Amino acid sequence: MCLAVPGQIVDVRDERGIRMATIDFDGISKDICLAYLPDIEVGDYAIVHVGFAISKIDEASALETLQMFRDLGILEEELDVTGGVS
Repeated sequence: MCLAVPGQIVDVRDERGIRMATIDFDGISKDICLAYLPDIEVGDYAIVHVGFAISKIDEASALETLQMFRDLGILEEELDVTGGVS
């Protein structure tokens, strides 16, 4: 599967002219591109798909979705914490 996952912006930085962030997905951190969301800030939540933040989301919706992913047991799979090993 390849779902969009909500996470919270932990930091924002510039990497060679590209706006990047570390995003926390319920304890799992990933580096994400912010090119599509130039106004998003630390503390905001975003929907992330294949390494890109694609939409800002409110905290309540983000937490509800993360809980659903946990309940279904698919959060780690969607974030590829196994490094692509099945």
